Amino acid sequence: MPTEDLLDRFLAGLSPLGPLAVWAHGSLAGGDYQEGRSDLDLIAVLPRPVTPVLAWRVATLHSRLRAEPLADGLHCSYLTPGTSRDSRRPHLTWAHRRLMRRPVTPVTRRELHAFGRVLHGPAPAELLAPVPDPELDEFVVRDQREFWRPAVRRAGLWTQDVWVDVGLTTFARATVTLREGRLISKREALETLPGLGAPEAVVEDVRERRYGDPAPPAPGWAARRGELTRNYLGPAIDALVAAYS
Repeated sequence: MPTEDLLDRFLAGLSPLGPLAVWAHGSLAGGDYQEGRSDLDLIAVLPRPVTPVLAWRVATLHSRLRAEPLADGLHCSYLTPGTSRDSRRPHLTWAHRRLMRRPVTPVTRRELHAFGRVLHGPAPAELLAPVPDPELDEFVVRDQREFWRPAVRRAGLWTQDVWVDVGLTTFARATVTLREGRLISKREALETLPGLGAPEAVVEDVRERRYGDPAPPAPGWAARRGELTRNYLGPAIDALVAAYS
């Protein structure tokens, strides 16, 4: 299986850095992974602070994997024991073919505790502090208010598959987290969206591209789909934020 081969190569390449643990989260851990369509979302815990030399070694590791099948979707954030507690602190991360720094969010941390897949070392509970419910809820509301609501106003983004897919499923997952205190998969999010009033034609479009074998879209569908999604998400996010702020 290409996914397992890539993970084995990644772990072998990471071994000289002496990772304390490597975990998978997202769909790879939660049982909704679709090979060739889902990302490989990983967290590695390194034993020492990240220096420029260490960052260079991480970048070299990922660059050497670029030719491997599925490597473009392999994303990994690098924690260290002394910096892992703060969910707002940015950490060294390889994603979208480059090094960056970004936080390991409360949602990711809760996923790790709830159903993280251990690839190396101890389980997340042994190295990572749990996420209190208020912290998780506050992050989910802030993400909808400060990231997704402004993005809805940028019409050009919503002609792209990724914005429609992630925008809708993230909203459904946020809603269920705030209402019920639990995390759900993208598959569950798509099952939830019609009951939240999302446009069913768009939900079915997302479902087919993730799980089916979709036909080429009709002319003008991308623009129409983006309009339907934006018209739905704007008021829906406003209502969610107002209810839980």
